[in-house]
Amino acid sequence: MSARLILNADDFGLTAGINRAIGELHSAGVLTSATLMATGPAFDDAVAVARAHPTLGVGCHVVLTGGLPAAHPESIPSLLGADGKSFRPSLLDFLQALLRGTISEDEVAREAIAQVQKLQRAGIDVTHLDTHKHTHLFPSIARPLLHVAERASIGAIRNPFEPAWSLALDHGSGLRRLGVRLIGRLRPRFEALAQIRNGRVLSTDGTVAISGTGELNSTSLAEVLGALPSAGTYELLCHPGYNDRDLDRVATRLRAQRNVEREALLSEVPRLLAQPNAPALIHYGSLGNFGALRELGQFTPDSGYEKVL
Repeated sequence: MSARLILNADDFGLTAGINRAIGELHSAGVLTSATLMATGPAFDDAVAVARAHPTLGVGCHVVLTGGLPAAHPESIPSLLGADGKSFRPSLLDFLQALLRGTISEDEVAREAIAQVQKLQRAGIDVTHLDTHKHTHLFPSIARPLLHVAERASIGAIRNPFEPAWSLALDHGSGLRRLGVRLIGRLRPRFEALAQIRNGRVLSTDGTVAISGTGELNSTSLAEVLGALPSAGTYELLCHPGYNDRDLDRVATRLRAQRNVEREALLSEVPRLLAQPNAPALIHYGSLGNFGALRELGQFTPDSGYEKVL
C-alpha cells in the first residue's frame, strides 16, 4: 500500500483571499483539506467556498490565542486576556498560563465545542480538529479536544509532531528546528491519551513542514515530497493565500509567503503525482470507519445542536 498524504491549508476563514486560494487549489487537485476558523473575519465566505467544493475536507482550526472566542466570555474566564473579552494576545502569554496550571480543561472543551458547533450549524461536515499555534501539543489541551471530537462525531485530530525524516531536511531556522525537536518529547504523552491509544480518534504518522512554516517554497516543498516515505499517512501543513488588502487588516506574520506557498503547491504537487507509486491524496474524513461510511454516502455528521458537554 502506498503512502497517503493529506494536503491541509490552515487559516480557512481568515480572509476572502485565503478562501479563494483554497478553493482554487482544491479544484486544481493540489489541496485536499483545510481547517476553518470559527471566528475568522471571512467565516461566511469560507462556508460558501466549502459548499462549492464538497470534496474538500474541512476541519475546525480551534483558536485559543488571539482574537475573540465563540463561547460567551463569562463561561471561559481562564482562557481570556486582561480585557476579559478576548483570548490572550500571544502564544507566550498562553503558554505561561498553561504552565502555571491556570487554564481550565473544562473551559477549553467549552470553547472548542462552541467553535465546532458553529461550523456544524453552518452545514460543515467537520472532518478533524487542529489548533492555531499547535496548542494541542500539550496534554491539557489535547485531552479536552479529544473528548469533544469523540462526542461530536469527529473522527480525527492533527498529530502536531513533525516526523524525524522531515526534520532531517533542515528547513526553517535552526532555532525553530530546535524548538520542534524539544517539543517532540511530548509525543509519547499525546500517543498515550486514551482516544489516540485506542483508535477512537484517529491521527496520522506526523505532520510535515512544521519546522519550515513561513519558509515553504517550491524548492523546499519538492524536497519534502521527494522524501515522503513509501508507506504511512502524513499531513503536509501549508498556509496558501493571496497577499491582498484584506490580509493587511488581520494579524498574521505570513503575508507574501502565502503567494509563494500557493504557487509551490501548483508547481510541485502535480510533479509528485506523476511519479511511480505516488501517494494517495486524501483528507482526514477518509480515515477509519467514518471514512468508510462517507465513501458509501452513509455518514451523518452532527448538526451542531446536540448536547455534547
